[in-house]
Amino acid sequence: MGKNKLKKFAEMKDFGCVLEYPREELLRTGFPHKGNWNSVFFKTSRPITLELGCGKGEYTVGLAAANPDRNYIGIDIKGARMWHGAKDVEEKEMDNAAFLRAEIENICSFFGPGEVDELWITFPDPQMQKVRKRLTSTRFLTLYRQLLRPDGVVNLKTDSPFLYEYTRRLVELNGFEVLENTADLYGEGKADPVSSIKTYYEQQWLSRGKKIKLLSFRLPAEGELKEPQADDIPKDDYRSTKGRPEHQGSKE
Repeated sequence: MGKNKLKKFAEMKDFGCVLEYPREELLRTGFPHKGNWNSVFFKTSRPITLELGCGKGEYTVGLAAANPDRNYIGIDIKGARMWHGAKDVEEKEMDNAAFLRAEIENICSFFGPGEVDELWITFPDPQMQKVRKRLTSTRFLTLYRQLLRPDGVVNLKTDSPFLYEYTRRLVELNGFEVLENTADLYGEGKADPVSSIKTYYEQQWLSRGKKIKLLSFRLPAEGELKEPQADDIPKDDYRSTKGRPEHQGSKE
């Protein structure tokens, strides 16, 4: 591990906005804030929004700055990336933003039933070959149901035509209520102060002519979840390569 990463990890141990809970300790004792984030950590009763795969945390910080009446938690396993957003929160002394270093697969270990109001999934790896790893698949929606309030909101913001179409089909197949659906957020003039928050990598995708998609929907607490047919969805015509931004893996 490079010296720069070691320095960031050491710094984050002193950041009050960052929670790191080793898997071994989580299995042994459980997470102390589960079901008590507002009363114990934030010490407010504001609605909680999570950003999954937050990377550098720019979107989490932007959301928290734009909406001081809500609490935001960015989640990612990559601590060196998370340092950027966490440092920003510390320097600005923001009281409604935090970061949790954890794997999304274990998200239910950190939040109680109905504790979360909304999710943002921003520019995840589309996982075109592995449906179980797609953050909008029925596997993950089943996890989200366990912590979202009934009819909680899920927002997908992506540059991937494949992931957008897959998720659109899933939403339609399961009859979810759609709140926003656009294949060209900026071109169609549908961006608002929240959805128009741009990370460094989003700006790079835009500079390359990629259209940004936004799909927001309500996730009902009950009912069978069905996977859509996806074999006929065209794969993205660009791939992540060394030296250019990846999807979820780009947020160093």
